[in-house]
Amino acid sequence: MEIYLVGGAVRDKLLHLPVTEQDWVVIGETPETMLRQGFLPVGKDFPVFLHPKTHEEYALARTERKSAHGYKGFTVHAAPDVSLEEDLIRRDLTINAMAMTEEGQLIDPYGGQQDLSQRIFRHVSPAFCEDPVRILRVARFAARYAHLGFTLADETRRLMQSMVTTGEIDYLVPERVWAELFKALNETSPSAFFYTLKDCGALAKIFPELDNLFGVPQPAQYHPEIDTGVHSLMSLEQAALLSSSPAVRFAALVHDLGKAVSPKAYLPHHYGHETNGLPILEAMCRRLRVPNAFKILARHVMQYHTHCHRATQLRAATLTDTLAALGAFKPVNTMDAFLLACEADARGRTGFENRPYPQAEILRLAAKAAVAVDTSSVLNGELQGAKIGDAIRRLRIKAVADVINAHNAL
Repeated sequence: MEIYLVGGAVRDKLLHLPVTEQDWVVIGETPETMLRQGFLPVGKDFPVFLHPKTHEEYALARTERKSAHGYKGFTVHAAPDVSLEEDLIRRDLTINAMAMTEEGQLIDPYGGQQDLSQRIFRHVSPAFCEDPVRILRVARFAARYAHLGFTLADETRRLMQSMVTTGEIDYLVPERVWAELFKALNETSPSAFFYTLKDCGALAKIFPELDNLFGVPQPAQYHPEIDTGVHSLMSLEQAALLSSSPAVRFAALVHDLGKAVSPKAYLPHHYGHETNGLPILEAMCRRLRVPNAFKILARHVMQYHTHCHRATQLRAATLTDTLAALGAFKPVNTMDAFLLACEADARGRTGFENRPYPQAEILRLAAKAAVAVDTSSVLNGELQGAKIGDAIRRLRIKAVADVINAHNAL
């Protein structure tokens, strides 16, 4: 049995990065011989097996032929006569098309090591354009390795652009888009994912809600970067620095979707963008099958981020009602995530990246004070029904007012 380590494990070994999982390719075997040696079959579309002891994946060498549109439109041929080079050439990028023997000898038929040293993403063969998911994968690799200086080869960018113009990208399914977006949101530089998609024209097809923000102006006084699309990705960058949570990062990314539909007569101002964006966000989340927890946090941030920014200027009643809407008075809530996304928005502006954000602490103190109010006299009194809630709300407003007044007195 000829066994080779392949793909990401080889790439990351050469980059001296941690290897979290290892994939192996097997030459000269059949499913029957793999089963006789104790391997467990797990592949649905092609022969993949789990090692009986390590449980790592071992795939039979295979070739692929395009038979229909989309990432599932392939006829797979796995047989003992398929060579290692034939298996590697069907992969997406040269840096992912290297193999290594169990003794550590590198097999690199397509120049992956050189591209790795020059920090270049380059497709292995023209067959790259047959699978639209590869556009998303390249963008995700950009999000993972942008901090190492990786760039996209011009010929690969042109190939990705052709996949957009010919319509191959239209065959992406929502589940795969969200799966790649979720992975990108967990990477070191998630904004690079979207810049890569925009650079090849794919952003308008896959995430039109975000693409529509580019070119939309904002007041230079508050947004020196002016462009709303740029601001959205700057907010995402700040969220990545502030939090490892993909939900926080997603909320920061989409918080200003409503600015795309602001009337041109009022630009660069965006009156009511906090609520104008809600149906856009809802449609986007429905289309991409975004998990409910992501959607709820994003909705809260979109609707209330300006309230958070203006915490000390709001009436105590307004701030109290905002905290209630955010669920801040419940034992389990997402207040911390909300505040991180709002801070990312505030810092996601040219020249504001290192500004303090005291509003977060003010909201925490206000919520804490409101929760701590003594409601026993109300609950044990003679009030009934909605009047009980009204009385508790008034107590909370008083507590929140005390916090705001104390801060403003400093």
